[in-house]
Amino acid sequence: MMTKTIEPVRHSNARSTADIVAQGLGLFSIALGAAELMAPRKLARALDIEGQERLLQAFGLREIGTGIGLLMNERRGPWLWARVAGDVLDLATLGAAMGTSRRREAVALALGSVAMVTALDIACARALSQDGHDQEQRWYPDYSARSGFMRPVEEMRGAAEFETPPEYRASLKTSEELPRTPNAANRTG
Repeated sequence: MMTKTIEPVRHSNARSTADIVAQGLGLFSIALGAAELMAPRKLARALDIEGQERLLQAFGLREIGTGIGLLMNERRGPWLWARVAGDVLDLATLGAAMGTSRRREAVALALGSVAMVTALDIACARALSQDGHDQEQRWYPDYSARSGFMRPVEEMRGAAEFETPPEYRASLKTSEELPRTPNAANRTG
């Protein structure tokens, strides 16, 4: 008899705190991405990084993409790790701006904010990975008790009694008529 091995199913009413935080980070990501995409000049002016508007728009598209990924998928861990990778890019960009910007206070504030959100992203991604929520839920059938027979083996013994049909008997050779070496029947001459 086949038994089913089923991983526990998560129900929407039994959501973990990490799931709720991940959903909030998805919404935050979309909002931040929209701001970077629609107002790159204002953001560049505020941080004194004029000329980097296209980069800010690209960062905005990345934020929107990861935000949508977080909201649309049950497996949120990979999307949270994508946010962490994006945060590293943001931190590197802001770190470079810290050396050249005349508005260091604004850049320092942005660096601190991104660092705190990065810590939250990492904590949430780790929590989901440890809870097993990041694992794909699959059903694996257990065939260990199967024999391949329709009925128990004891009932199948002798069920395959077979007699060669008469039209085939005439063409059968006895063991004395069979060739002694392989391919001997194929040799000519």
